[in-house]
Amino acid sequence: MNSITTRQFQPLSDEGRVWDFMVEVYAEDWSNGVPAPFFEYALASAWLDKNYLFMDRLWLDGDRVAAFAFYENPCTDVFVNLRPGYEALADEIVEYGETRMPCFDGEKAFVLFPGQTALIEAVQRRGYVVAHEEEDRVFDFETGALDCPLPKGFHLIDPAGCEPEKLARCFWRGFGDDERGPFENWAERVTGDDWTAQRSYYGVLGETLAPPPHATYEHNVIIADETGEYACFSGMWWVPENRLAYMEPLCTVPGHRGKGLAAAALSIHARRLRPLGARLMTGGGSPFYAHIGYNRQIHWLHWKKEQTK
Repeated sequence: MNSITTRQFQPLSDEGRVWDFMVEVYAEDWSNGVPAPFFEYALASAWLDKNYLFMDRLWLDGDRVAAFAFYENPCTDVFVNLRPGYEALADEIVEYGETRMPCFDGEKAFVLFPGQTALIEAVQRRGYVVAHEEEDRVFDFETGALDCPLPKGFHLIDPAGCEPEKLARCFWRGFGDDERGPFENWAERVTGDDWTAQRSYYGVLGETLAPPPHATYEHNVIIADETGEYACFSGMWWVPENRLAYMEPLCTVPGHRGKGLAAAALSIHARRLRPLGARLMTGGGSPFYAHIGYNRQIHWLHWKKEQTK
């Protein structure tokens, strides 16, 4: 493919181009790579190590994106979105991922999906084997049922009027399992030198006031308890072109787990997005998703080999 050129990803100018490319090549089984929100959500998140974004690479056929190789978390995991018809680039892409993208302490993996045949064959030729596999559950609106009620004593918060500090507290506890200590003296910690607290608070504040370009925060679900504290949060990236409801992130604070809040939040998403034409809604790998009605799977393959340090 003599017409193909490459260049490194530029965060400030290429985010929209990558989003459009991923939307264009989206397949329900992820056989052309991950959906568009997967990358943009990571790019907008404090947990992504952004020091190596210059290593992400675009393959271009004129102005058309043919492929994109990038990392997420950890940065030693390589993902590839490949446009159908450009399978001949697979060996070149894998070589670049193996030799030029982050690798620390011998760690390097290609995260691929069963339908990415050309890329799978390319990593196999380089001696990679499946180190482990995992499945994420997906809800199919056409064949599934998801209708779990909101438990008594809880109510919904309008995302447009949510309070950033309460949301930060929900994230702090919901994703930290209270292991990071109590959420107290918040004002002093944010204005002081507590970087973890600052990142949690200002990350939520920034996403609330200046969300990522394609975020659809109006579809988020926030559930509060009787005191008004936020007990559960479920984020939603609605991609109408793909009829995809991409759920990310989802958390419930420790004191309210096991009460059905997450199931209720996902059911609210389903009721609201079905009339918009949603076809699939993403979930996760926990048995919880199958239990409440998620009825399809996405299969992840982690390919690794021993690296030379």
